[in-house]
Amino acid sequence: MEKRINILETEPEAKKALYGLAGYIEKSALTKTHQELIKIRASQINSCAFCINMHTKDALKHGETTQRIVLLNAWREVNDLYTKEERIILALTEAVTLISQGGIPSDLYKEASETFDENYLAQIIVAIVGINTWNRVAISGLFQPAE
Repeated sequence: MEKRINILETEPEAKKALYGLAGYIEKSALTKTHQELIKIRASQINSCAFCINMHTKDALKHGETTQRIVLLNAWREVNDLYTKEERIILALTEAVTLISQGGIPSDLYKEASETFDENYLAQIIVAIVGINTWNRVAISGLFQPAE
């Protein structure tokens, strides 16, 4: 396999900043379920095998079901498996991850702002931005899933 730099090793200050953002998200009001759904779904969209592997394991440790993880890529097709709040979070995750394809639709943002308070909505968006950053670091460095 092609050898690439590991940004986290090459740039310790960048690593510190990324872990600082991860720590903020970890301490936020976001539930573990919401955090892991965001991480897995964004990682699926970005095809980040390293992060899909890591966050699937983390989600299972936090009580997520195998069925919900397996079906996450098709969440829009599954009735009643994800809550209204989770569906909004998943839609936001897709919109922010694919931001260049039209941004966040106004109707989705309106529904999110009516469902979540400003702080929780801000934390959702920051969590989405955070995992997208990690995905790009991992994919750029050709990180491989751990056993």
